[in-house]
Amino acid sequence: MGRAVRSGSIAGRRIVSGASGQAHDRAVSALAVADWRRRTAALYAEVREATDLPAAHDHWRRVRDELFAHHPASPLLPGDRDAFTGLRVKPYDPAWRFECVIQDAEPLRIEVETGTDGVVPFERLGLVDVPAVGSLDVWRLASYGGGLFVPVRDALSRVPGGTYGGGRYLLDTVKGADLGGGRAPSSVVLDLNFAYNPSCAYDEAWACPLAPPGNVVDVEIPVGERYGDGRLVL
Repeated sequence: MGRAVRSGSIAGRRIVSGASGQAHDRAVSALAVADWRRRTAALYAEVREATDLPAAHDHWRRVRDELFAHHPASPLLPGDRDAFTGLRVKPYDPAWRFECVIQDAEPLRIEVETGTDGVVPFERLGLVDVPAVGSLDVWRLASYGGGLFVPVRDALSRVPGGTYGGGRYLLDTVKGADLGGGRAPSSVVLDLNFAYNPSCAYDEAWACPLAPPGNVVDVEIPVGERYGDGRLVL
């Protein structure tokens, strides 16, 4: 979601004191985030058109590494950029790509307190049964922009060096993370190789909805972006 404006510097620019300086800094930050989202949307468009999925996944990883390392809207803290050598992403495994039909589920609305973005409402659109994983709720952002949202928190989130404790995102279409629809009506592509950490995994100044109970599973999902070291071997 959004990001709190820090004092000191943003995107390599020192904040100028006074109202005009603050307005300038907010504009710089907002334009950087907009550019990040444009690039993310373009990257996922390339992935959707790809026929060589392992190559597309490697391209996705390399482009995101470049954005994290050099883009002014990178969620990495300034002190972490010098040591950054790339996101910890497992190699592509085609066994973790699925086309899942969205099934009916009882209506449910949640309101997620995000801090910087206030309360963000979501409505459950339905659920999907993901082979080897279980049931995941599919959410619709019930505010301006709409969009599908499918997070997942797996058993590795409770393992040091596993996955991010708040869960990873599979789809967040309002921000460009969109793998498209499946071949069957009312289906979506859920490729768990593209599971990624939300920005708040790297900087708590970002406001990120975390995985609600209907998106928490008891199995380990070994692919996608990982968090830290621990049991991870790439």
